[in-house]
Amino acid sequence: MELQLKAIRCERGKTQMQVAEYLHVKQNAYSQYETGRREIPLTLLAQLSEYYDVSVDFLLGLTEYEEPYPRKK
Repeated sequence: MELQLKAIRCERGKTQMQVAEYLHVKQNAYSQYETGRREIPLTLLAQLSEYYDVSVDFLLGLTEYEEPYPRKK
């Protein structure tokens, strides 16, 4: 499964450091998530979904539609 983490980060003009700081992880750990050398925890994937306002399915590369699902209130 090819994650869309790098593509969306670059598209939104963010650096790895900016995203890593948002997630409260080190930049090298985030880099490993992008390259697939380290599996990204579900909690961080959910945070990225909110950060980029896209669905988790999009981040996982399961769909090409970015639109997030309606959130619970």
